[in-house]
Amino acid sequence: MKVLITGSAGFIGSALALRLLERGDEVVGIDNLNDYYDVELKKARLARTTDHAAYSDVRVDLEDREGIAETFRKHQPQRVVNLAAQAGVRYSLENPHAYVDTNLVGFTNILEGSRHNGVEHLVYASSSSVYGSNTRMPFSVHDNVDHPVSLYAASKKANELMAHTYSHLYRIPTTGLRFFTVYGPWGRPDMALFMFTRNILAGKPIDVFNYGNHRRDFTYIDDIVEGVIRVLDRVPEPNPDWNGDEPDSASSNAPYRLYNIGNNEPVELMHYIEVLEDCLGMQAEKNLLPLQPGDVPATYADVSDLVRDVGYKPYMSVKQGIANFVAWYRDYYQV
Repeated sequence: MKVLITGSAGFIGSALALRLLERGDEVVGIDNLNDYYDVELKKARLARTTDHAAYSDVRVDLEDREGIAETFRKHQPQRVVNLAAQAGVRYSLENPHAYVDTNLVGFTNILEGSRHNGVEHLVYASSSSVYGSNTRMPFSVHDNVDHPVSLYAASKKANELMAHTYSHLYRIPTTGLRFFTVYGPWGRPDMALFMFTRNILAGKPIDVFNYGNHRRDFTYIDDIVEGVIRVLDRVPEPNPDWNGDEPDSASSNAPYRLYNIGNNEPVELMHYIEVLEDCLGMQAEKNLLPLQPGDVPATYADVSDLVRDVGYKPYMSVKQGIANFVAWYRDYYQV
């Protein structure tokens, strides 16, 4: 297949592009290489894919309406995976307009490109953050998620609603994936594991929010990519049992689906830090801080729909996943 991936220099996008190329697909990668975090890391990720003859590298902003339209017209992808987004809960409190520009305006351009170019299936990244104020565990895609607690979460919920509209109006098959705390080699420097590792090795204290009482469904990058590929290969169809009197939020009478991709095993943040300390052979000095605005104390993914429909459940243990990250970090930064 020819697959267009947005955010192709990103953590998940670059790993997905590599896997698709390895199995013989043609990949068109879109990224604007913005400076939200280290551009050199993004370039290093890209270097893993740009040497492939079946890879096309496109440098364009998601909110560039004509640029995105031209990319669709030129390359005519069969399937699309939209991973480009302004990420981060805390940053959304500082720079809300970035989330509107990329996550709402940009996603509209992807929907329009898919609509006008006969895309067979649009898969897009949502987030576990959409569960917001929900407290019933594990989080299910069938639950109501109308109470986000950050603009980032609200923008991801909006993406799900926008995708449904296009599935309904234009019969574009769309699948939204709610990712749960992705970690692993080549990860984002603004994520906890990356920041903890950098500070511990530098002898600096680490900021531990919610006084260490967070519980997170940490999900390894390879598990995320495997889930994305299996979903990408399964084009959704209308749910014949969908009933407007009792509407199921995870499906529709349109070709629309939502899935969680999480490890289905929440881990205490303090245990996560202990595993990291063991892998580094160093103790962390912890700066215990209150819960941050926009953050949630716990996440836990119900992945039963993913298992049922594509036969896959993430499996990587936190112990092995962190060990793999530390090995990559030490090699990449030579520390």
